[in-house]
Amino acid sequence: MPRYRLSQRLAVPVMFVATLFLVVMDGAITTVALPSIAHQFHMTAAGIDGVVVVYPVCVGMTIPISGWLGDRFGGKPVLLIAMALFTLASALCGLAGSLGQLVVFRGLQGLAGGLLTPVIGAMLFRTFTPEERVNASRVMTLPQQIAPSVAPMLGGFLVDSFSWRWVFYVNLPFGAAAVLFGLLFLDNPREESPGRFDLTGLLLSAGAMSLLMYGVCDGARQGWGSPVITGSLVGGTLLLVATVVVELRRAEPILRLRLFRDPLFRGANVVNLVGLVPFMGAMYLAPLFLQEAQGATALESGTSTFTEAIGVLLTVQLVARLYGKVGPRPIIAAGLFCVAVVLALMSTCDLHTSLWTFRLYMFLLGLGMGAVFMPTTVASFSTVPPSDMGQASTLSSVVRQLSMATAPALVATLLVTLSTTADAAPPLSAYRTIYLVLAAIALASALFALTIRPNRPDPGPAPHPSADARNTSTYN
Repeated sequence: MPRYRLSQRLAVPVMFVATLFLVVMDGAITTVALPSIAHQFHMTAAGIDGVVVVYPVCVGMTIPISGWLGDRFGGKPVLLIAMALFTLASALCGLAGSLGQLVVFRGLQGLAGGLLTPVIGAMLFRTFTPEERVNASRVMTLPQQIAPSVAPMLGGFLVDSFSWRWVFYVNLPFGAAAVLFGLLFLDNPREESPGRFDLTGLLLSAGAMSLLMYGVCDGARQGWGSPVITGSLVGGTLLLVATVVVELRRAEPILRLRLFRDPLFRGANVVNLVGLVPFMGAMYLAPLFLQEAQGATALESGTSTFTEAIGVLLTVQLVARLYGKVGPRPIIAAGLFCVAVVLALMSTCDLHTSLWTFRLYMFLLGLGMGAVFMPTTVASFSTVPPSDMGQASTLSSVVRQLSMATAPALVATLLVTLSTTADAAPPLSAYRTIYLVLAAIALASALFALTIRPNRPDPGPAPHPSADARNTSTYN
């Protein structure tokens, strides 16, 4: 098919937004349909837990190979094949005639989803010079913030008006449009030397990721002391250690772990691993508090948490102007400190706290996290050479997946631990304690962010970046 001319500075960001919006939306919207799915197959909500858990487990299996595939074949074919597979799997999920089929097709979605985010992320950062990435990264906040806020409302509407199958069918027009757009407008730059295929590294890293993701995602439900969960976590940890030992000794590893030797890349990813937990935990806890403790409806809950997206989008505009002047460290630290303060305020909420007060807290939470999302992403790639961009995106995706799995696991575990009985609803004190725990993690992350040091002072973005700037870095 002929490719029509369109600037890659427009085509790649459009594809990035479409890809992340689809992936993030799918993950958030599926949870809304779980009660309806359980009713369809005559099971309890706990009995269909595999529909949720299988997705991150399969994502963990394919993330490690995404960087090598993008370097070997180019981002375009890998992205479009994965997008087509994701769309096909969505259709199959909607058509599933049994729970077993649904779990298998969700796993297929996860295998495709594990390739999508790292590949399109590498394409985005390869398209722009280091000086331009601050403005380009504004694009990254759109799907990551809007999709989780819109998904509960859209999912509730689809389930109530049609059936649970439509939370999967809704992916079809978006996926098909993205594939067509990519075929017509994306270029396919490739690395000249992607390196040999490291099968041993792939098996070790994929095994480690899948076992760890399973243990973390299902630990709260099964119990952290259960043999299955303990075995999964121990086995995943041992494989992770083996992965580190093997990959650091390989000349051409499937995961270039030596990138973590760069202090800025390492520091930004530590913030992503730990600093995202308070925010993601609060996003997971908020609808539980509103619906279970206060008795709010799903619609009231969705409109009350949506305000955080507005806060993020507002802060990102300011951060984009400040980043070149002050660098990432003070911005990230200030954002996390703001998050800690807001979470401490949320710990004072009770059964009579108004929805508008809660909406204000969520808005302020978004203001704080807007100062974390964009600078950590830009900083983590600012010292990475173009040849390592695919691998850096892969490693960052691994870190984010672990953080996104840890946050709800932590909240769920604390809710169970702080509840008086297993069957009773958590008391108000449990929610308050969890908010304080999340605030403490945010404060610790803010203090760590103050230790992040760029390799040299930031001279600020060049007014007219030249072509040579593609091989330089703001924080070299």
